[in-house]
Amino acid sequence: MDYTQIANALVSGLVALCCLNFAIIYHLHAPWRSTPFGRHLMTFTLAIGALATYTVLITVWPNGWTAAALRFARIVLLLFIAGLVLQRTRMVLAAQHKGGLTQVPRSDRHNRNPEH
Repeated sequence: MDYTQIANALVSGLVALCCLNFAIIYHLHAPWRSTPFGRHLMTFTLAIGALATYTVLITVWPNGWTAAALRFARIVLLLFIAGLVLQRTRMVLAAQHKGGLTQVPRSDRHNRNPEH
């Protein structure tokens, strides 16, 4: 293993720990299960943490049946993350449609110069 692989594994481990830290704090201090956004935020964060954990594990076990199983798990995880990104896109579009992502009243959206 060269220094770049070691650095990659260490930084990926840091990302995994940060995601786990967020998940624990969010679980203990927020009613994340009660809203679609909260569930999405928790799931997306844990998925990114799992991807970082994969990077650490594949660095430790780069060959053999363990590596093959890890690579298969990564494929499933990436498909899951793709689904989460599509869900996030849908949530943003729905919020925009409802006016939830803008502070400008609907009547003033197209008026670029409100003074005139």
